Amino acid sequence: MKSNLTRYLLASAALVGSVSLFALKAEDKVVPDADNAGLKLPAGFGALVAAETGGRARHITVTPQGLIYVKLNRPNAAGKGILMLRSTANGKAEVAGGLGNYGGTGIYSTQDYLYASSDQDVYRYKLNSKGEVANPAQPEKIITGLIDRGQHESKSITLDKAGNIYVNIGAYANACQVNDRQKRSKGRPNCPILDSAGGIWQFRADKLNQGYAAGTRYATGLRNVVGLDWNTQANQLFVMQHGRDQLSDNWPELFTTKQSAELPAECLYALNKGDNAGWPYIYYAPLQRKKMLAPEYGGDGKKVADGNYLEPAAAYPAHTAPNALLFYTGTMFPEKYRNGAFIAFHGSWNRAPEPQKGYYVVFQPFKDGKPFGEYEVFADNFAGSPEKAAAGRPDHKPCGLAQGTDGSLYVTDDKKGTVYRIVYAKK
Repeated sequence: MKSNLTRYLLASAALVGSVSLFALKAEDKVVPDADNAGLKLPAGFGALVAAETGGRARHITVTPQGLIYVKLNRPNAAGKGILMLRSTANGKAEVAGGLGNYGGTGIYSTQDYLYASSDQDVYRYKLNSKGEVANPAQPEKIITGLIDRGQHESKSITLDKAGNIYVNIGAYANACQVNDRQKRSKGRPNCPILDSAGGIWQFRADKLNQGYAAGTRYATGLRNVVGLDWNTQANQLFVMQHGRDQLSDNWPELFTTKQSAELPAECLYALNKGDNAGWPYIYYAPLQRKKMLAPEYGGDGKKVADGNYLEPAAAYPAHTAPNALLFYTGTMFPEKYRNGAFIAFHGSWNRAPEPQKGYYVVFQPFKDGKPFGEYEVFADNFAGSPEKAAAGRPDHKPCGLAQGTDGSLYVTDDKKGTVYRIVYAKK
């Protein structure tokens, strides 16, 4: 028979256990800000400012263990280009450390590794069982020597499930002109940029010091891809292209300023190895739903392009700068969001005299691994007001997306460094 002391100790232990469990649940409870962090969201959703990084926060990843890593455009005052954040009470997070002495955009995590890119190289860091970087001072350089000419230089990354890593190498030009971005300058024949840029390159995620020769040009004819993600349902790479600029500036006799503001579309592509999306020879006109011949290569705004170029999977408003793509696989959000795509639009700078546009996160429904139906604006008002958005003077500019372990959605801002967290609370 148990003594009274034994019963007391067992009861005390049970009480402590229940209190600890309650404390854990209370700490895990996500409490949206009273004003939803200034965002406009669909009914039932809430948002909070999860953290302030103090830097230009580019892409973001959440490890399976729940740690958050944010890539900064350039190293902070402490010389760190990657920040590690830990969750705190009420769904917030705080900066708990930093690593990497390089800026850049790309970051991605698996159970065992953290991958991050500068504008020339890609590194990986071994993670311990807690999701912490085991040796932050000694990353492994897995890809090196990628071209950086100071235009479209960010090297966004994602992985498939077969041990391959995909890297955007943006074209260091607007339209491959003889004189870049100059009025009436013609296109360079057989655009030489495409040999080393303007596409997606595939490498092994577990091999060191891979240069161009060790990689594969997986897809070409993509001017600049900042947002990309592997769709596990379709087992396929999807990317968002930044379309070309300055149709009216460079070819005023062919395009009005209004046409230039609405052309070309920002396009979502579903890629297979060997695909060619057509840059710089074509652009996509969303109203006609046609691939048009670029004026640098003989187009006049009316000529439809020849050639076996990839058809977009979906198209979005011109110049809105899609900087992140994320396929949602969580269960927190309602069923309609499952396996669909969130896209962060950084916002335009070159639609004038038309109003600037973007500074929002949209949701694109998918069915059976393909876009299905029209997109909808999901999170808006990062700019602070419609007037600030129209003037191109936003308070915040969405840049990176990540799914939390609970299914919440993280959004980074690369203007002031805010990290937002969006949750679904309606029952």
